[in-house]
Amino acid sequence: MRILVISDIHANHSALEAVLEAAGRFDAVWCLGDLVGYGPDPNQVINTVRSLPNLICLLGNHDAAVINRIDLTAFNYDARLSLKWMIDTITPDNLNYLTTLPETAIIEDVLLAHGSPRNPIWEYILDIYTAQNIFNQFTEKIFLVGHSHIPLAFFHNPIDKNIFVRPLIAGDNVLIYHRHIFNPGSVGQPRDFDPRAAYAIYYPESGRWESYRVEYDYKNVQERILKAGLPEHHAIRLSQGV
Repeated sequence: MRILVISDIHANHSALEAVLEAAGRFDAVWCLGDLVGYGPDPNQVINTVRSLPNLICLLGNHDAAVINRIDLTAFNYDARLSLKWMIDTITPDNLNYLTTLPETAIIEDVLLAHGSPRNPIWEYILDIYTAQNIFNQFTEKIFLVGHSHIPLAFFHNPIDKNIFVRPLIAGDNVLIYHRHIFNPGSVGQPRDFDPRAAYAIYYPESGRWESYRVEYDYKNVQERILKAGLPEHHAIRLSQGV
């Protein structure tokens, strides 16, 4: 089985299209949240994601904000402007779809969340100290997380109990022997200084995780962000990967 793992599309349909084309054949899709926010294409992204085969899609913090589960004051000024535009732009049917998304999911020995097991929508996992606490919060072999927009792997050594972190780059192939936390990175707004859209392929039978990047026309997305009257900062950062 070949599972496409994506996260943090952030209303960037051009990046999503590039990922779906580059990924080739896949049997299922696991989306770790934040379909909306920042970008100019919330309805196109939601419509496309909803059509994907054997989909499991989770609620992200931006998704939660547009359906009034998180107060907009929790976000910075530019993000609030973007979210207000999303609320006015997303169709009623797509808003209703967002209300159906779960905060977590468990598929056999894999736990999925946007943030963390203890705070599924909001907590960031970026360092080994946080990861140490997170490993104590779940019992599954693998935890898949988004939110930070940075491709990372944390793994737990059962012998000495140490936690190790590994930044993931395109072409990385990880064989899963011990407990792991994986972040596939962001499709629509990477923040690891690489502007290419990030995604991963997970092979449950062989226990393998593969990280990928794909180029897309971010200049066109930048133009559409500005045309929609969205914050210029959200356009600029697409070319910088920050």
